[in-house]
Amino acid sequence: MSTAKRTSSPVWTLAQGLLEWANETPDRLYMVQPRAGRCTEYTWADAADQAGRMAAHLQQLDLPAGSRVAILSKNCAHFVLADAAICMAGHVSVPIYPSLRADSMGYILDHSETAVMFLGEVDDWAGLREGLPTTLPVIAFPEVPTESRPDHAVDWNDALASTAMRVPAEVQPDALCRLVYTSGSTGKPKGVMLPYRAIAAASDVLLRGVKPDIGPGDRMISYLPLAHVFEAAAVEASSLRHGFTVYFSEGLPTFPKDLQRARPTLFISVPRLWVKFQQAVLSKLPQAQLDRLLADPAQAGAVRQQVLTQLGLHETRVAITGSAPLAPSVQAWYRDLGLELLEGYGMSEDFAMSHLSRPGRSRIGYVGHAVPGVQRRLADSGEVQIKSPGGMLGYYKQPDKTAEAYTEDGWFRTGDLGEIDEDGRLRITGRLKELFKTAKGKYVAPVPIECRLGIPNIEAVCVTGAGRPQPCVLMMLSPASADLLTTADARTAFSEVVQTRLDAVNAASEHHEQLAFAVVISEPWSIENGLLTPTMKIKRNAIEARYADKLDTWYAAGQAVVWA
Repeated sequence: MSTAKRTSSPVWTLAQGLLEWANETPDRLYMVQPRAGRCTEYTWADAADQAGRMAAHLQQLDLPAGSRVAILSKNCAHFVLADAAICMAGHVSVPIYPSLRADSMGYILDHSETAVMFLGEVDDWAGLREGLPTTLPVIAFPEVPTESRPDHAVDWNDALASTAMRVPAEVQPDALCRLVYTSGSTGKPKGVMLPYRAIAAASDVLLRGVKPDIGPGDRMISYLPLAHVFEAAAVEASSLRHGFTVYFSEGLPTFPKDLQRARPTLFISVPRLWVKFQQAVLSKLPQAQLDRLLADPAQAGAVRQQVLTQLGLHETRVAITGSAPLAPSVQAWYRDLGLELLEGYGMSEDFAMSHLSRPGRSRIGYVGHAVPGVQRRLADSGEVQIKSPGGMLGYYKQPDKTAEAYTEDGWFRTGDLGEIDEDGRLRITGRLKELFKTAKGKYVAPVPIECRLGIPNIEAVCVTGAGRPQPCVLMMLSPASADLLTTADARTAFSEVVQTRLDAVNAASEHHEQLAFAVVISEPWSIENGLLTPTMKIKRNAIEARYADKLDTWYAAGQAVVWA
């Protein structure tokens, strides 16, 4: 296998990775960008040329070294090129979720003191426009329609036309490289300051800790937000380090076709989407029929291959789930198909470099072993505390929050509760701040209960009940199932499924953790209505506030399953 040559630079950077691969294998394919039924292919030489010339354009703006340069865009090849250009020019990248509202975007641009912004495609530019300062210079990616860009925006291709490629200057390991704003599940997002050494460390060992032979022969598809550290570390930074090919998706309508085109050998997803993929299969092949087919040794292998091919994952050799807990029942379902989901755990504060399961050593419900170089301990409270090579410099402009995040002896407080098994695998049992007391004064950790539920046709759950005699669970019905459960007979049948699962979960729970009832909710929880973060984790506080005025009625009803 070919490997990129290392230079004498004090620390590896995205720009260095791009230039090394362009020098070694200039004509090899790096990125594939679909658009309107056609694909644009970028070789390593193409990518290095465009990023280098854009870096020269940024340098011509005469910004102070280390200026903040934001990227607001859906995932695309130009996002990666812009990020590399920012690095080459000696500035700091500020990736912004394209699904944010105008006030959140405006806050990040102001708080970070952004000097320039790259603008790509977003879902609702009209809604975001009011959050953009009129004096902020904007460079628009070529695919952004004229009506979806500010009048003063400079087109990417126009900016490249008059510049020549520049070679990046050396940077120091502890210099600020990336300013990542947390997804803001509670309150204002914090600006996590990530140094060059964090990006270098995570890109080097995050994936190779799972498969040492990851390299140019592999393929990934980038569709989770690149503003999130999980995607940035595992796809963007790792591809520039190890030289594999990255495919992009145009969006949800074309995702199945995009996935079939990519045939990823490495695939990462979040729990919400693993559930959606499962539901898509079961909508065509009911579980009872699938069970019968898998029970027949003569056809089980072919069935597994057929289902994985339908999903576009038939060539996947590493499948990773992260960002939030995934129900054990869903993990077991994929294992029955021959796909071992490797659960991982990380945070913005460590550039996702914390824990990851290993093939053949994974355990359902556990997030695996510490990534090489990461130290871990459990505090007396049960809190997981770590020291990671991917660790942040601190929170931007918030020295008080930075101080609170560390112990006196320098360990990062994750805020997560954990347990470690005999093989050293970590299980996350909840968050310190999410523990709530029932009316009987007993503490309840909602996450472990949520993970045990795993009910088909339910896409997301939220256990709540602070100050109540017993907790309850709010369950969001998957949009695909909502239309199927509108008749009385269908509701009755599904209520029995929910009741059976509740009984099983309660039988395995302490008395104070037993769920009084379940509420089946047809209203979607989404990023747009503020009930999910940009990474599709539930916003617990927002969901609880949404249904707070109905809880008294639901508790008084005395029903095991309530429909809302």
